[in-house]
Amino acid sequence: MIRLALALTLLLQFLLPPSVLAETYRSLYDQALMASQAGDFARALPLWDQLLDLEPRDAAALSNRGNVRLALGDPDGAIEDQSRAIALAPAEIDPHLNRGTAEEALQDWSAAANDYLWILERDPEDPSALYNLGNVRGSEQDWTSARQLFGEAFSVRPGFAMARSSEALAAWQEGDLGWAEAELRKLIRRYPMFADARAALSGLLWRQGSSGEAESHWAAAAGLDQRYRQLDWLLEIRRWPPQPAADLMAFLALEER
Repeated sequence: MIRLALALTLLLQFLLPPSVLAETYRSLYDQALMASQAGDFARALPLWDQLLDLEPRDAAALSNRGNVRLALGDPDGAIEDQSRAIALAPAEIDPHLNRGTAEEALQDWSAAANDYLWILERDPEDPSALYNLGNVRGSEQDWTSARQLFGEAFSVRPGFAMARSSEALAAWQEGDLGWAEAELRKLIRRYPMFADARAALSGLLWRQGSSGEAESHWAAAAGLDQRYRQLDWLLEIRRWPPQPAADLMAFLALEER
């Protein structure tokens, strides 16, 4: 069915006038974008494939397809698409950011850092590049640099709650427990449904001996997002530092007895 649709699309390319073809291309692009944004990646991928068969030099389509390929578990394919997009549109920031994310998926920290640094050389206040570079530095166990970068990301985008939570976690890893606790409490007051801060404060309070309040915050966190029970997810996907992750797991182990 997909091959038939592609064959018909290519046939229309020769039969339709340019104005109609442009409208058809835009309609197909909108369908692909909507499917991507809805998380329907299995549907989105062949749509991006069709678009790129029609116009292989569409840098935005390449970058979007790269994001879909990463979501479907193909980081190498994602890097290939983002690199092609960069070659076609060398001044664009998004393909570098997207390629860095794919490189992180392969744990190629050096390559990812280079992409984020390329962005920051041009825009030192890009919050996404600052935050992602913080994650890279954390993965390299440089929590001092990670903390600084998370803080900078939050400073340039004050509503960036995950950046502030990550900064608090990095501070905890460094032993600055008082600052971490104060900032996590501020986040919870401002965003009561923010599971990351709730889960973090649970582990931090338990570490400091306040088990009753820890249990209260954990009840809220667990109701919001069960993934915080999973050590592998915490370390590899959410990218918590090792000490906060270990403390939360110790708290949960005691709670479940």
